[in-house]
Amino acid sequence: MRFNERGLLHEALVHRSFLNEQDDPSLASYDRLEYLGDAFLGWVAAAELYRLYPHYDEGELTRARASLVRGETLADIARGLGLGAHLLLGQGEEASGGRDRDRNLAAALEALVGATLLDQGEEAARSLVLHWLKPRIQAMGDTGAERDAKSALQEFLQGQGLPLPVYETVSDSGEPHDKEFVVRALVDGRSMGRGAGRRRADAEQAAAREALTTLRGSTGSP
Repeated sequence: MRFNERGLLHEALVHRSFLNEQDDPSLASYDRLEYLGDAFLGWVAAAELYRLYPHYDEGELTRARASLVRGETLADIARGLGLGAHLLLGQGEEASGGRDRDRNLAAALEALVGATLLDQGEEAARSLVLHWLKPRIQAMGDTGAERDAKSALQEFLQGQGLPLPVYETVSDSGEPHDKEFVVRALVDGRSMGRGAGRRRADAEQAAAREALTTLRGSTGSP
């Protein structure tokens, strides 16, 4: 795909940390494009799931969409595209592994969707999103998306006669537009899992996944 306005493509790859080291007030980071791409990507995923799977109820549609647009999924797609190699980062972000950080990759992918939408139009952006998501959408088939980690952990604990988990925020760092949350999952007062994410909800899901792995291992459950 060739961009008519190359500046949009460039903007989609600029992390805010890069701006702090440049003496050019005309430069912009991918934040605004990310916002646009995030909204459009979610809509395309929802519409395609609704069209392909008329037997999914509202809950199944919601879970399926969430699994498609979560940060881990988008970061995985971005890695497959080699997007990290093209990000423009500040020296500190580069040194701390920002080129392969999930939140940076997911944000840049969303920004790329936003840039495509503005430059090429809705149909081109929709085709791009579906090209990336289609294998995952088709893999859901009749069974739908796997139950999210928090729900799975809750069901597991109930089956074991254990108290429900409590999610505690360990840290909340970064600029308002570029947050990173670290959360731990407590079961009966003990920390069983820890996770990080761009949103608190993503960090809670990551902590629940780790807690579920830990608990299954300790009980010998499959």
